[in-house]
Amino acid sequence: MQRDTRQLLRAGLAIFLSGAVAAVFALTVGGGISRQGPHSNSGWLALMIAMGCLPLGTLTLVLALAKLVGKKRK
Repeated sequence: MQRDTRQLLRAGLAIFLSGAVAAVFALTVGGGISRQGPHSNSGWLALMIAMGCLPLGTLTLVLALAKLVGKKRK
């Protein structure tokens, strides 16, 4: 595995896990999420972090996996 592919995998995993932790925080410690949104300011902050990190982390991981598969085919 090349160095840049490894860096993409690490970064994507770190971003995705940060979003997952923020989502769990919003659902538990942040007071939960109802139809009208989270019940506290910390819940809103955690939800915004999760909404930013989860898609970005997913796309970064997809890019890294595509690069990894592409390198193995050559």
